[in-house]
Amino acid sequence: MKTVLQANDPEQLLTHLVGPAQRIELGLERMQAAMARLDIPRQLPFPVVTVAGTNGKGSVVAYLEALALQASYRCAAYTSPHLWEFRERLRIDGQPLANQRWMSQIEMLGERVADIPLTYFELSTLAALRLCLEETPDLAILEVGLGGRLDAVNAVDADLAVITSIDLDHQQFLGPDRESIGREKAGICRRGRPLLYGDTNGPCSSVLAAAAACGAELQVLGRDFFLTATGEWRSGSVQYAVPPPLDDHPSQYNNLGLALAAAARLQKRLPRIWPPPAQWQVPIRLLGRKQWLRPWGAEGPRLLVDVAHNPQATGALAELLAREKAQVWAYWGMMADKDLAAAIAPLQGRVSGWTLLAMSENPRAAAPAQLRTVLGAAAGAGEIPLAELAQHLAERAATLAHDDILLCFGSFQVLSALPRYWFPD
Repeated sequence: MKTVLQANDPEQLLTHLVGPAQRIELGLERMQAAMARLDIPRQLPFPVVTVAGTNGKGSVVAYLEALALQASYRCAAYTSPHLWEFRERLRIDGQPLANQRWMSQIEMLGERVADIPLTYFELSTLAALRLCLEETPDLAILEVGLGGRLDAVNAVDADLAVITSIDLDHQQFLGPDRESIGREKAGICRRGRPLLYGDTNGPCSSVLAAAAACGAELQVLGRDFFLTATGEWRSGSVQYAVPPPLDDHPSQYNNLGLALAAAARLQKRLPRIWPPPAQWQVPIRLLGRKQWLRPWGAEGPRLLVDVAHNPQATGALAELLAREKAQVWAYWGMMADKDLAAAIAPLQGRVSGWTLLAMSENPRAAAPAQLRTVLGAAAGAGEIPLAELAQHLAERAATLAHDDILLCFGSFQVLSALPRYWFPD
């Protein structure tokens, strides 16, 4: 790592020390060495839940965090990536910590583990773990970054592990098919500890086999516990009415069902977290997942934003749009290492016009020419720099009807180009 830079922004300092977030090197050796030097125990002194999967991780974290906060427990939630500010990655009691708290940790790490070639995500995870130890929450929920077995978060021995769903994504790191990817995700399980798995249709045999080989206490959504479309959570003879998910797509029922099952398993250490409430009394903090916005008022068109960047996620987005009769105008930007053709296929017949986003400052991003190639019949799509997205949307909105839809999707970076004040607090 480089010497510490005088800066006021945690991300700027982090990038200076270890390089950009786009540098990905899987493996636990660096994390384990750094944790040993920093006296960060693998078994943290409070309950820890790790959440892995292809899609749905952020939703499960948000639901479980809300369940803990509603029960008046002090909760830490670590997620990635962030949208506007680096400090969004760690919430304590629902709120991000001050930048200076992050800066102090990153500066210390820059001095004490300078000789360990940590990545951006590894160093940020170490800083987050140190902050959690300072804050002493009643519960820490850690979202796994990429994969599972070799992800930095897996250097922590969690009390409970959750795998949301398995689909094709990050194949260059995790393997060419669902079974290979499932095997990597299942690396977060621990012997004798609960593993909750949420693929209700076609669970990966590799996940089931890995759980059996590890000796984890496997419970599968749709087999061992259920959340019905009428809002009833069931496990064995136990049944409760529960608060609603963020939307009525089956994937959100699955995500909420997993969070509820996690809360049930945490009851012995956090008694107030179970049974579940019938209604939400704290906000669900989740941005950019099939989220409807009205930045131009009731007379302007609707804005639909989604970070969807793989076939499973864009398929769910297409199902939502299939219910709409209005015209859809899409703004699309995505990383080049994604399966662009498969990701865009579910939306091809539903979009009236395309605008492609040039994210030239990100070396991982697909150029508009690459996006245009997979659009086929829509190859005449226009393109704009990502930095001009908000202005372009406002200009387009002035020409559309109030029920038309402007769709922005494909990456967290796409959403980060939109003004923060367009989103509800």
